[in-house]
Amino acid sequence: MADGKQAPSEPSPLQLEEKAREVLLRKLSLRPHSRAELEQALEAKGVDPDLTEHLLDRFTEVNLVNDEDFARQWVASRQRTRGSSRRALREELRRKGIDRDLIDDATNAVSSEDELEAALELARKKMRTLASLEPPVQRRRLAGALGRRGYGYEVVERVLREVLVEGHD
Repeated sequence: MADGKQAPSEPSPLQLEEKAREVLLRKLSLRPHSRAELEQALEAKGVDPDLTEHLLDRFTEVNLVNDEDFARQWVASRQRTRGSSRRALREELRRKGIDRDLIDDATNAVSSEDELEAALELARKKMRTLASLEPPVQRRRLAGALGRRGYGYEVVERVLREVLVEGHD
């Protein structure tokens, strides 16, 4: 160039691969991710689809990416920390690109008793903030909180009966 500056050179294929690998490792250092999530992250960075597939295949081969483990861990964590229902967990995993069979396997690990206990815990915790309200308002708010977490009518009714009775003793 006339002003003495060189035009920036195109990155080599090796540099592009290294940059994509860094993206994957950075994401995986924060928390486990599904293959589909990682694929979307690389796509957003403009990584060539063939390179993306190559890297994700390699990461899967060395068990850095494992959708089955991811699904099991996600279910255990979300059920424990958020009290999510099986239905809500299924939807979350579907949005993360997990295969239906893997979703079934992971969510089948949550028993009806586990789900009921999580719903009871969530309702008891919520009830502490509702103690000053009238019983119909408590009932409505508890039902809404449980419904938003994906619990069905039967679980919600059973939890409401138990928790509202506890709250009025």
